[in-house]
Amino acid sequence: MTDADIKYMIEAVATDLAEFLSEDYGMSVTEALDTLYNSETYSKLIIPATGLFFQSSQYVFSFLKQELSTGKIA
Repeated sequence: MTDADIKYMIEAVATDLAEFLSEDYGMSVTEALDTLYNSETYSKLIIPATGLFFQSSQYVFSFLKQELSTGKIA
């Protein structure tokens, strides 16, 4: 897997996460992206060694939802 492949997968998951935030939390696109990019979940997603980019978007979103409700990832 190349760096370009990993970057593409990260961007695809991030796009889904922003869409989920808009749908589930009623956020605008700008709010959703701001929330995502400033989250601990995103900081983990963009580190290839975590492997989060390789997981389903729904799985990663479960971490983001937990972070939003508790202020941290468990």
